[in-house]
Amino acid sequence: MTSESDGTLERRTPDYRSVVHKLINLDDEAAGHRGEAHSWHDTRADETDEAVRAADQRVRDAQQAVEVAQQRLDEVDADVAGLWAEFAHRTGRLADRFGGAPQPEIPRQRDRDAAEYLQEAAATAAWTPAAKPLKGAALLYTGLGALGGAVGLAAWSLLRWAGRESGGDLAAGLPVVALIVALLGPILAVVTAKRVADRSGTPLDASAVTTVLVSALITAGLILALVRNSAAT
Repeated sequence: MTSESDGTLERRTPDYRSVVHKLINLDDEAAGHRGEAHSWHDTRADETDEAVRAADQRVRDAQQAVEVAQQRLDEVDADVAGLWAEFAHRTGRLADRFGGAPQPEIPRQRDRDAAEYLQEAAATAAWTPAAKPLKGAALLYTGLGALGGAVGLAAWSLLRWAGRESGGDLAAGLPVVALIVALLGPILAVVTAKRVADRSGTPLDASAVTTVLVSALITAGLILALVRNSAAT
């Protein structure tokens, strides 16, 4: 530090070396701050880049999940359409009341997979209602049995008459054949009743078969008794 005096005021001028030393210290301090700033910027840039990459990966994962979900949705919609078509085919006009397959709704039990609901719907669509009883079934089966008994008795009588007229071995063999043919009448009546029941979707149970056979035997017995009474008189 140097000083100068003009007689009234003394001025002090800084030393050149101290000024340079301060400037060097300030430059070093500024360089340190700049280094910290660059380091902070690089760190934040790296973190930002990593965050952007993670966000891009999440976006790709989300897009892939959406594609998988859409594919699964299409599969479920196709299964629903197939089940509805099967249900409509089974029920006929009953399905027309809904106007189409029900719209999807949020299920109450969200822990169940869509496949479980589809299996439940498939079981419901596959259910076949109980067959309605055939109207006038008893009268129909009785008539078929009577017809079978009458046909069997007619064939029996015809073969016995043919045996008596032919004589010889036929006279001994045709009565046996006539008995077998007479039994075929009720059996054919039962077969006919079975075909009628199948067409109407009604199962032919044991009571229906009994009705046919009993009706055939009673009819054959009555006709035979009437014929013999007529012959006797």
